[in-house]
Amino acid sequence: MCCRYWLEESNELKPIVDRMMKSPLVSKWHKSYAAPIKMSGEIRPADLAPVIAMNMGGKKSVFPMKWGFTEKSLLMNARAETAAVKPAFKEAWARHRCIIPASYYFEWEHLISNDGKKHTGDKYLIQPKDSRVTWLCGLYRFENDMPVFTILTREADEGIRFIHDRMPLIMPDYLVDEWIKPVADPKLLIKESVTEMIAEKTV
Repeated sequence: MCCRYWLEESNELKPIVDRMMKSPLVSKWHKSYAAPIKMSGEIRPADLAPVIAMNMGGKKSVFPMKWGFTEKSLLMNARAETAAVKPAFKEAWARHRCIIPASYYFEWEHLISNDGKKHTGDKYLIQPKDSRVTWLCGLYRFENDMPVFTILTREADEGIRFIHDRMPLIMPDYLVDEWIKPVADPKLLIKESVTEMIAEKTV
């Protein structure tokens, strides 16, 4: 699961944000959406944030997109195991894959008390081991002619399963460009996804 992530103004991420701000979609969002585009800090569902995807000419670009597919509720996540067959995601899985750049993501411990009730515990900052950027895999589609995205999830690695049994699907640096190509096979790329993570308690 992923319901919060953080975007730092780092040397690696600032150029990506700068490219996004040159997109014509920036002014279109300003006219149609009350919330500002997030360029750094904590990103939450329904926020506008930078997303990497192919443009109409087949070139890698950065666009401002809103987090969440609008169905009966806001779909902020999609399971990688079933996205290819779910009506809400299958077209995007096949043709509209994207990468959401982040510094790290947040997760809360999911605990069960002695009486069987579920509750949340400590909040953790989580990111790939030995990496300064967390390349979150996502899907996008258009709603009212504006792009929206959802973040794919998979089973959590053993090292962080004590926090939650799900984690975002994350690509290594060298497969970011491949993931967004419409001709690529996402099932094959998932096998190369990053699973070794580091977690740190935060407030």
